[in-house]
Amino acid sequence: MRTLTLDVLRRSLEGVMPSVMATCDQAGTPNVSMISQVHYVDRDHVALSYQFFNKTRQNLLATRRASVTIIDPITYARYRLALDYIETRTEGPLFESMKAKLAGIASHAGMTGVFRLLGSEVFRVRSIELIPTITVPEPTPERDLLTEVRRSYAELSGAGELGELLDLALDCLDRRLGIRNSMALMLDPDTQRLYTLASRGYTRSGVGSEVALGEGVIGVAARERTPIRIGHMTSEYCYGTAVRDSARRFGMDEGQTTEIPFPGLTAPSSQIAVPIMGGRRTLGVLFAESEDTMRFGYDDEDALALVAAHLGTLIMLLPPEDVATQPQASELSEAAPNAAVTVRHYPCDDSVFLDHDYLIKGVAGAILWRLVREYAKSSRTDFTTRELRLDRSLRLPEFAENLDARLVLLRKRLDERSACIRIEKCGRGRFRLLIGIRLVLEEITGEPVEPH
Repeated sequence: MRTLTLDVLRRSLEGVMPSVMATCDQAGTPNVSMISQVHYVDRDHVALSYQFFNKTRQNLLATRRASVTIIDPITYARYRLALDYIETRTEGPLFESMKAKLAGIASHAGMTGVFRLLGSEVFRVRSIELIPTITVPEPTPERDLLTEVRRSYAELSGAGELGELLDLALDCLDRRLGIRNSMALMLDPDTQRLYTLASRGYTRSGVGSEVALGEGVIGVAARERTPIRIGHMTSEYCYGTAVRDSARRFGMDEGQTTEIPFPGLTAPSSQIAVPIMGGRRTLGVLFAESEDTMRFGYDDEDALALVAAHLGTLIMLLPPEDVATQPQASELSEAAPNAAVTVRHYPCDDSVFLDHDYLIKGVAGAILWRLVREYAKSSRTDFTTRELRLDRSLRLPEFAENLDARLVLLRKRLDERSACIRIEKCGRGRFRLLIGIRLVLEEITGEPVEPH
């Protein structure tokens, strides 16, 4: 018989089956209650959800000991954990992870607004006991996740630039890990917002859509630098697509919104977000979701964490300038004779519109505006990433991958629009602006106008 450790019992800690907690007061009087979460912390520790100040908590604070029964949701095996209380955490990665999971459990149980996490009670596991009961056989897994992650590593190591790397990562999640809906987002260190740079499995790509730090599972994972996983979706962690009021404040027409719709599923049941780290820096987030309840378990979290860690390393190792050994031919949409497009630029947030249709904003918008102004002045079409890095007016973030990410974002947005403006790589650290229509440049200056 294998040794019982928390590592091999993690499936029993998903919250699918209810857990029972037993405590005693100092006189030895027992108290038994149901508990929402028994959360895996590491090989020797679990955390229990503290939701109510009741007899259970009074006993716990008095004796600092408890016993919890957990059930495997597949085999129905039962285990008893003997626990020693260590501390209560009311903030930080562990608390936020449990808070998100509890919100999903509450939504599934119809207890939204009732279940509220007050703290994460951390315990050392003193012993684990198998409780004799009738069980069913362990099912054969569909795939070996460790093997598939290893194969994904080999594929990802061949990517030569950021856009290719992220697209390939999402392709590996689909082919190798069976994750159909996913996206990769990068963090803008100045605005503290994450923007979508690659997606897979959606009707629209959503490239350029944004999530605020701390918003939903993506924003919380980035802020806390920890995986956030929900098995039952809750409105508290959903992403809305409401039009921002800032568009009107900046004096734009009603149709001139700078909100790119988030490309998520309409009704997801499971979501997971894992931070992409570059050393101690948060570079972005790897996100996946599914219409299936409890789609992502601890093993899936491990697999995605490994892929995200490898992505972080590879992003940091990418050369500071894009490499393309051969120029790539691009096709532009044919424009009618004498046709023109008005490129509108709003300096307040560097948003750019083609006629009245929103394209991009922020650093990517500032880059495009610089390029089209150069083209309008001198018909120049060839540029280098080096000159962009040295241009202080662009207010580029410190690290090299931030420029690379903005160029990928800009290229993808132009490609999606099938616009008569394109960007193509044409050598090491060089790219070309392709123009297939007459440009009319218009900069919207003046103070922001408040809506009436």
